[in-house]
Amino acid sequence: MIVVSGVVIRDRRGRLLTVRKRGTSRFMLPGGKPEPAESAADAAARECAEEVGLVIPVERLTELGRFRSAAANESGFEIDATVFGYDGVVDALTPSAEIAEIRWLDVELRPLPDDLAPLLVHHVIPGL
Repeated sequence: MIVVSGVVIRDRRGRLLTVRKRGTSRFMLPGGKPEPAESAADAAARECAEEVGLVIPVERLTELGRFRSAAANESGFEIDATVFGYDGVVDALTPSAEIAEIRWLDVELRPLPDDLAPLLVHHVIPGL
């Protein structure tokens, strides 16, 4: 089991921010694993700053839920993900750290792209 935090970030058109890490093929929410003694919300905020340069005050995050799903890039593993919503609107971000690519996703699009993480497909997008 891999514990992670992720953040739902939208642009002015309502599209969802997804990111793809270097050396992987699946798009997912920005976020990642908490450091020792770090809360899920603190991890989410820290990872957003590291991955896409978006500084989010923790108090601007709202917990949307906690979900278990197959891990996108670690075959045979599951994730225990706490997902937060960010109440701001963002239009331009820059991939940094381990992020190779940013993609804004229209969550109404059908069929959904086949390169999305299971967490997005089975939990996050249906909940939006």
